[in-house]
Amino acid sequence: MSEHKRKRGRKPKIPDAEKTLDLPSTAASADDDDVVFSVSNVEIIPTTTNPSISSAAATTTNNHHPDHRPRRGRPRKHPKHETPEEKPPPLPRAGHCRPAENGGADFAGDVEPGVARVVPAMDAVVKVFCVHTEPNFSLPWQRKRQYSSSSSGFAIGGRRVLTNAHSVEHYTQVKLKKRGSDTKYLATVLAIGTECDIAMLTVEDDEFWEGVLPVEFGELPALQDAVTVVGYPIGGDTISVTSGVVSRIEILSYVHGSTELLGLQIDAAINSGNSGGPAFNDKGKCVGIAFQSLKHEDVENIGYVIPTPVIMHFIQDYEKNGAYTGFPLLGVEWQKMENPDLRVAMGMKADQKGVRIRRVDPTAPESEVLKPSDIILSFDGIDIANDGTVPFRHGERIGFSYLVSQKYTGDSAAVKVLRDSKILNFNITLATHRRLIPSHNKGRPPSYYIIAGFVFSTVSVPYLRSEYGKDYEYEAPVKLLDKLLYSMPQLQMSSLLWCLRSPLCLNCFNKVFLLSLSLTFSFPWFCKVLVADINIGYEEIVNTQVLAFNGNPVKNLKSLANMVENCDDEFLKFDLEYDQVVVLRTKTSKAATLDILATHCIPSAMSDDLKN
Repeated sequence: MSEHKRKRGRKPKIPDAEKTLDLPSTAASADDDDVVFSVSNVEIIPTTTNPSISSAAATTTNNHHPDHRPRRGRPRKHPKHETPEEKPPPLPRAGHCRPAENGGADFAGDVEPGVARVVPAMDAVVKVFCVHTEPNFSLPWQRKRQYSSSSSGFAIGGRRVLTNAHSVEHYTQVKLKKRGSDTKYLATVLAIGTECDIAMLTVEDDEFWEGVLPVEFGELPALQDAVTVVGYPIGGDTISVTSGVVSRIEILSYVHGSTELLGLQIDAAINSGNSGGPAFNDKGKCVGIAFQSLKHEDVENIGYVIPTPVIMHFIQDYEKNGAYTGFPLLGVEWQKMENPDLRVAMGMKADQKGVRIRRVDPTAPESEVLKPSDIILSFDGIDIANDGTVPFRHGERIGFSYLVSQKYTGDSAAVKVLRDSKILNFNITLATHRRLIPSHNKGRPPSYYIIAGFVFSTVSVPYLRSEYGKDYEYEAPVKLLDKLLYSMPQLQMSSLLWCLRSPLCLNCFNKVFLLSLSLTFSFPWFCKVLVADINIGYEEIVNTQVLAFNGNPVKNLKSLANMVENCDDEFLKFDLEYDQVVVLRTKTSKAATLDILATHCIPSAMSDDLKN
């Protein structure tokens, strides 16, 4: 019995020959030493995996090994790799590049070919400092208090710099500072494109251009293409870089110019100060200019970029004409033809598509050939759909106004229309147009004329904003808003040439034409009364249109000033809207005007553009 007595202590090791599969063993078998889990034996899949799931999968694999038996106690540590040959290869990390010393692009880290992004030429991005002095549209002989702003810009070929038009609007002084420099250089404004919100600058100092490589332009990006916006936004003094993708490509509303042109929507942050900064693609080429963003409580990171087609149109327009002439417009208002009954009533066949002309601008060249109720079938050989769109790129459509905006002022275009079930082909000349109430004055001070304390001026969107605030669309009189939104000028183009006295070159003609255009289309507006003894009883008459003077219709502010200055009648009679009449004696009115000008420190009774 003593031989079978159980001893205390550790159980003796059983020889291999006596092992059986019937009894579980708490000791690891000798074969387990040969089963080693090594990272070098596993192929790394280039996708993100959950570590807990990977560990569970490895454990499941070991438990199903034919020679594996579960053992108790602390798990055995795997041997460490002590030699460089046994170490697992490092995981690839996302490649990035930094500027090299030679000015090119240097790739940092183990970069996988084909996925590396090129660092844009950030040394070409400059900071723009501008001092603005805006006109006072309510008191047109004065200017507001000057203020300063900062924005971004970038250098292009020909020793020129591009930025936004609103960055240098009503400028008094413009200065540029390069990246990493402590010197500000005076800049000269070459051209301002209000409609496209682009301005072109230059610097005369040769020191500014030392080491500056101009930015290269790329093609129009596609959806989901990566973009990088570079500039000097608020929040710091140094250069800032934000990245995103192209979210949308369509005809956008340009807030500053109150026009509709091609634009890019991106999800990169565009803040105050980013205006005028370039947007680069992954090849380091500029694909646009940051210019506006959408601020709303329901949206996040919606920014807008001026694409390269609009930028190149601005540059080539300046190089072709020596000045910015603008984007032409088709002087018509049109209606969609999506309703089948409407198409049948207009005489359209089943295979015909197009848009119906509602109204034609009587001052536009198109008024000579196009008529209301015409159906525009195609523009320059490109068919127009019933919703007013044309093919753009693969799987994309865009408004046919994009085709018009690619033209230049004075270019001709072929238009196919359907009139009375007959197809007609016309060759029209495109030109820029102005609304009855212009959206901007293109940097010029407002026109005005003063007689006996009555202040006459012209109506524009800046004037409405000055009189009724930023919510002028709700605060201004309804009749005035109707003119703003729907009215068209009624004078013919021949009346614009009244100021031509001698032959002029094309560049001078453009300047005279634009000046005449602004004077002719802007109807005279009775702004306010500078109170004096002579105008007693008229103090409450403000913001109304002048219809006639001494029985003669008033066409514009220039004609009103000429009629008053040359009047020999006993009385000055002004017929206003809503059947209001203002009457003053001619001799006493002209004599009192000088005293009123001196009292209010007004330098002249009329603006300089009315004198010439």
